[in-house]
Amino acid sequence: MSEGPKLRLALPKGSLQDTTIEVFRRAGYSIRVTSRSYYPSIDDPDIECILIRPQEMARYIEQGVMDCGITGLDWVLESGADVQELADLKAPLPNYGSVRWILAVKDHSPFQSPKDLEGKRIATEVMGLTKRYLADQGFTAQLEFSWGATEVKPPILADAIVDVTETGSSLRANQLRVIDTLLESTPRFVANHAACEDPWKRAKMDRMLMLMRGAIAATTRVGLSMNVPRERLDAVLKLLPPGAPTLSPLADEAWVDVFVIIDEVRVREIVPSLHEAGARVLIETALSKIID
Repeated sequence: MSEGPKLRLALPKGSLQDTTIEVFRRAGYSIRVTSRSYYPSIDDPDIECILIRPQEMARYIEQGVMDCGITGLDWVLESGADVQELADLKAPLPNYGSVRWILAVKDHSPFQSPKDLEGKRIATEVMGLTKRYLADQGFTAQLEFSWGATEVKPPILADAIVDVTETGSSLRANQLRVIDTLLESTPRFVANHAACEDPWKRAKMDRMLMLMRGAIAATTRVGLSMNVPRERLDAVLKLLPPGAPTLSPLADEAWVDVFVIIDEVRVREIVPSLHEAGARVLIETALSKIID
């Protein structure tokens, strides 16, 4: 018996790895990574996984070595690879938020605008992004590839840097000042063009993304159910966020069960108000997926 088709899925090795595996877990997939192995196992016989550094991933997907994968928009643009973006997977999870590639100088340096760096040295890991930025800005500078610890190079080893930041804490710690932003990047699900045109592979990716988006949508929201006297129903509904809650009759016809999905951060402010309005037996439940 011949083996059926496979979807070759690239998973990001490094800072995105643990959260990516957690997003897949929430979506219903179990991925196991063993030490020293670059080939994780997944509980779907139709998928083959490999760990690839985000910096290299888009190139392998463009070449068709892999069908699809998750990497940052920054590395897609840096590589110049021709891939198809299927989803922005930004999520309130570690390393899945937005990061910025910024142009920064020392706090007390004389440089106030990008063009002040004409002819100066700029250290960066993203040579392609920085070259395109300089061309767009209309000035030239001496670019030097940085192998790491980019933030410590000004003012001796470089006049300025192009580096990535999420919270800005490293910039503050190294007395750096941002003078421009090159790019805001988030994790993206990208695919090979031929794989997208293959009906079986595209359907497999679309189903996977539906579950992943549902898992991400549920990360900051909870279900809230309560019993409400019919005579107090209008007062309770006025406190709930826009959108139709689910109303279900109870054995006692004088009461109604109300269920609504809300942002988790609102629970502590809305529950006391709902109780004051007459709601009883309020129950908060965790959500694993929300699929529209």
